[in-house]
Amino acid sequence: MTALDVRGLRISFGDQVVVDGVSFTVEPGQCVAIVGESGAGKTLTARAMLGLTPSEARVDAERREVAGTDARRVDERSWRRLRGDTIALVSQDALVSLDPLQRIRSEIAEPLRLHQRGLRGEALRDRVRGLLERVWMPDPERRAGQYPHELSGGLRQRALIASALAGSPTVLVADEPTTALDATVQARVLDLLRDIADSGTAVLFISHDFAAVRRVADRVIVMRAGRVVEEGTTAEILDAPREEYTKALVAATRHSPRESMAGAHEPVLSADGLSKAFGGIPAVADASFAVGRGRTIGIVGESGSGKTTLARMIIGVERADAGTLTWHGEHRVQFVHQNPLGAFDPRWSVGRSLREALEAAGVPRSHRSEHVAQLLQEVGLAPTLAARRPAALSGGQRQRAAIARALAADPDVLVLDEPVSALDPTVRERVLALLLRLQRERGITMVFISHDLDVIAAVADDVLVMKDGIVVEQGVVADVFAAPSHPFTRELLAASVHP
Repeated sequence: MTALDVRGLRISFGDQVVVDGVSFTVEPGQCVAIVGESGAGKTLTARAMLGLTPSEARVDAERREVAGTDARRVDERSWRRLRGDTIALVSQDALVSLDPLQRIRSEIAEPLRLHQRGLRGEALRDRVRGLLERVWMPDPERRAGQYPHELSGGLRQRALIASALAGSPTVLVADEPTTALDATVQARVLDLLRDIADSGTAVLFISHDFAAVRRVADRVIVMRAGRVVEEGTTAEILDAPREEYTKALVAATRHSPRESMAGAHEPVLSADGLSKAFGGIPAVADASFAVGRGRTIGIVGESGSGKTTLARMIIGVERADAGTLTWHGEHRVQFVHQNPLGAFDPRWSVGRSLREALEAAGVPRSHRSEHVAQLLQEVGLAPTLAARRPAALSGGQRQRAAIARALAADPDVLVLDEPVSALDPTVRERVLALLLRLQRERGITMVFISHDLDVIAAVADDVLVMKDGIVVEQGVVADVFAAPSHPFTRELLAASVHP
């Protein structure tokens, strides 16, 4: 029996059609990926399989079957029975999906009680432990007694998958389940999803990450503006795409390390034995490095490796406990957040936020409006967008506006913390190209933090690899990526397989 069978799926909001004529099947033991940029309709398509589309959406289909059940004729009460024991969801943000007031054991036990009503006591505890072991949760007994906030991002995602598997669903829908995870953690979660598919569960995988798709999917459906533009086996789509749109998506996630001149460069910043601890726990330990003028240094590592703490010391938000951080000359330093909304007051227009930054930089009031227009044009935004509030911009537009705000102070150095991690491939590519152009035109030095080695390959000249607060390897990106000397660097590179 086909696990998912969809023909002519159409989703509309009033007169606006957002998913138009989508058809696909997913067989037991198969993983089918739906890829595309934000607004392509991939998440709405997936949620239509779960009966979770917004109440104002109209959903029509020639066929919409979930494990043999005609979902076109299912009411909300029946959907509640289907969700969990027939089809289950693993979402992107496990911290939001898991109840912050429940221990992991209770979170997983809840669907077990719903779908296996006779399960109680020690048998229930054994089943919870078995599910955590199935998702390769380390020390499952201890983790079962913890709350979601006490787990790392990767462990939370495993707990969420265990909860989704509790009802032994025929179909598992995974909606961007690894977007915010580090490379090695992402690889483990993807291997887990592949293992789940290989055990006979049908997996519908939603993603904009082609490296992730390569690792987990059997077939790929490419969506754009609500329509399927191309589909085929994973090898067909990633190795020989036919459509220009698919070619652009694939190209945007495949970079070779930049050609960069090795050797000595005049330093803007140097660190010697830099250390920082919180509550007696080292966050950065004995870090020594130099940042060359006009170059980009990438800082990579897993969550908790110390890369953000290092960046905060560079911009002066944190003070080192030991060691020295030396600026060679006078330099203006600006910070670009991972979440561009954090750079703006949501009540203010983008133009007002930029004028405030220009005021702080000493630009006379009479020149500020002109400078706002120039800054927006410099980052590829129409000056008319100055009248909008941040929430009215797309993710890529917000990130460009955040960069414009940082440029208002005419900085010599930009420190960027995961500035493109939440962006679609082609949008990310445009922001990276913007940063390279600004560096070329302004001579800016950049410190670029990322967990994505492909992004580091695209923009960085030099790289620091951090693990547990220690810089385990550093050098020119091309050299480190071609011949990594530390086992952790090799593990990172192995986990970041290019599509």
